[in-house]
Amino acid sequence: KIIEGVFTGEDMLGVDKNHYPVPVNYASKSKLVQGDRMKLTIDGSGKMMYKQIKQIDREIRIGLLSQNNGRYQVISDGVAYDVLTAAVTHFKAEIGDTVTVLIPAGKEATFGAIEAVMPKE
Repeated sequence: KIIEGVFTGEDMLGVDKNHYPVPVNYASKSKLVQGDRMKLTIDGSGKMMYKQIKQIDREIRIGLLSQNNGRYQVISDGVAYDVLTAAVTHFKAEIGDTVTVLIPAGKEATFGAIEAVMPKE
């Protein structure tokens, strides 16, 4: 079974209107951004395999990593973008670090994908 959909920041919203859980390690290492097109293949045993098929246009913002109500966020120009905990641990980022975050270009976003952690001076 093959389902196409759009990455929401946490999962994939399929064309069938169902939400499918995207592994956080895949999402953070692939730097998936809200709006990226994805394909999910479910084999006969139920194994789910995701593939990014089209990236949405992106822009990069610089901000500070913070935490709010147990969720990691990057604050950039007064806007808070949620980021995946897996991305924070993958990049070994800490609260207060300056990070670059990818967001959809020209669109409102609630999630960002950590691109890099800026070196401390």
